[in-house]
Amino acid sequence: MLKTLQGFKDFILRGNVIDLAVGIVIGAAFTALVTAFTKAFIEPLIKLPGGKELSGVWILRNQSFQWAAFLNAIITFILTAAVLYFFVVMPMNRLARRRKEGEEPEPEAPSEEVRLLTEIRDALKAQSGAARSGQADQPPATG
Repeated sequence: MLKTLQGFKDFILRGNVIDLAVGIVIGAAFTALVTAFTKAFIEPLIKLPGGKELSGVWILRNQSFQWAAFLNAIITFILTAAVLYFFVVMPMNRLARRRKEGEEPEPEAPSEEVRLLTEIRDALKAQSGAARSGQADQPPATG
């Protein structure tokens, strides 16, 4: 029982779970904000030309279809998606592209110390290769 609770605690305290929860709460608040904007500004703009209330309902065989509510939901969705794309996704893509470009700078010419160490390494490899080939011809020394 204690191990199960510890596992649950570890799951809840992971950074990505907390980030996800914060994102959902902010997303819900943002959707409420866009819905209020749609009702306060977009619907009156739509009513301006006709001057009628935007509360369209179809009635078919005693069933009402509230097309105006659906239109409001579509407008809210499009506004939410547009704001998220232009204010979150595009800047994050731009930032990721800048990071990617900055991660791979042009290779610099090796310093004098690096070139010297490379020459020493190559010389040691050549010596050890020659020594190994010379040892192959001789029997192992007994001591």
